[in-house]
Amino acid sequence: MRRLAAAMSLVLCASPAFAAMQTKPVEWKVGDDSYSGVLVYDDVNKIKRPGLVMVPNWMGVTDDAIKQAKHIAGDDYVVLVADVYGKSVRPKDKTEAKAAVGKAYADGGTSLRKRVGEAVAALKAQDKTAPLDASKIGALGFCFGGSAALELARTGANLAGVVSFHGGLKSHLPSNGVKVNTPLLVLNGAADKSVPQEDIVAFEKEMNEAGADWQFVNYSGAVHCFSQIEDADNPVGDNCRYDERAAKRSFAAMRAFFAERFGAH
Repeated sequence: MRRLAAAMSLVLCASPAFAAMQTKPVEWKVGDDSYSGVLVYDDVNKIKRPGLVMVPNWMGVTDDAIKQAKHIAGDDYVVLVADVYGKSVRPKDKTEAKAAVGKAYADGGTSLRKRVGEAVAALKAQDKTAPLDASKIGALGFCFGGSAALELARTGANLAGVVSFHGGLKSHLPSNGVKVNTPLLVLNGAADKSVPQEDIVAFEKEMNEAGADWQFVNYSGAVHCFSQIEDADNPVGDNCRYDERAAKRSFAAMRAFFAERFGAH
């Protein structure tokens, strides 16, 4: 617990202070299916600000994901913790999470891309009730969520930027001639066994061919899940472990990237 508390303090120190953070349920439809996410923002500051769609790791919309969204939001952003599984799907353990991810990719990622896109639309629709500038929208994700955010970029979506934290790089539906319009920041653990060198080479080639504005950062010694504080005291195997140094640096990189992108968007 001491280690977890120290880790939390570290991320808080790297994030803007938040005084009156609001969390509000947001529901939307994709076809006939209902989805339910959580909108997070500081309402002490009434100035309209950019919005971020945050796709969580494979556990989906959880208390840990909402806590992380609060740290990211500060008084800089309105964040929507996006549901991409469906309102009735809330994994209780890693077995259920694996099954949910499998269903999300059942058609190769077409439906997943649509779900993330609809989450973006759901966030934009909150500009009447939250201090949101709907003309300035970005996306980010963690692990599975990082992969999902990259899938959205592959559709040619026009966002201010997309950030992937330790997300997978392979896609069943590579861009294949579709221009990637959204600038990308990919934050990767250099020792992540789930992202081999051949995947990195293939991703960079794909993005170059798609005309993408991309950055790829490798953090030495970091494995999968390196930014996930909830894994600080409970690492999962030898390839899912919180890394304090990589976490601090990656969140700083994310903030600098979005500050640049929203300043220019």
